[in-house]
Amino acid sequence: MKTIPLLCLFSISSLTFATSPIGPTDLLNPAAWKDHGEWSEAATVEGSATEKKWESLVEGEGIFYNGALGKTTNVVSEEAYGDVEVFVEFMIPKSSNSGIYFMNRYEVQILDSFGKADGDLKNDDCAGIYERWDDSKEKKEEKGYEGTAPSSNASTAPGTWQTFRILFRAPRFDAEGKKTENARFVRVEHNGTVVHENVEVTGPTRGGAGGDEVATAPFKVQGDHGPVAFRQFLVTPRNWE
Repeated sequence: MKTIPLLCLFSISSLTFATSPIGPTDLLNPAAWKDHGEWSEAATVEGSATEKKWESLVEGEGIFYNGALGKTTNVVSEEAYGDVEVFVEFMIPKSSNSGIYFMNRYEVQILDSFGKADGDLKNDDCAGIYERWDDSKEKKEEKGYEGTAPSSNASTAPGTWQTFRILFRAPRFDAEGKKTENARFVRVEHNGTVVHENVEVTGPTRGGAGGDEVATAPFKVQGDHGPVAFRQFLVTPRNWE
């Protein structure tokens, strides 16, 4: 039986939202995603603690994972969202890499960062808000900019189940469609530890959808960088002030 986290009234800085009367939508069903390639369901999945591969897979339902080889297409959700509260439970084997793109644009990184010292964390470590990218720059070291490392390393060992709880505020636009406020990660909790609060993203992070930012858009999950599995992916629309 799955545990559904309690979603209740919060007040964070000047932002408030109330309990959703509908409750969260669980995106574990492959039908919730477009063109899901080798993504499939399983009853149990075991990730290797020593290699970038699955140790074992048992057919069934309840876990959404990126195929037996752990490398397939990125998936985009059928539904579009703006302000949301998200609770995910995920697992990766040793050295694996994935990410969740809010609104198909703003990535929270999934990576095997177990054991890394807090002072060595970067924006591409687990729970990091990934950097933006400018291909017009000549030097590689100048192409990446912005991005926010997690404040501490809450990662557990590869092959163990971990959680994110993320409160996200979509960008705001005026009547003419001009952006008036940047998107913001209001809070990111990794395994119950707060690692980000009120982090703005001025535009899409690297690998996110190009073009103009929008008020609502689907999720994207990276499936081509290594094995990743989810056994909860709960999305509750919110209406931040």
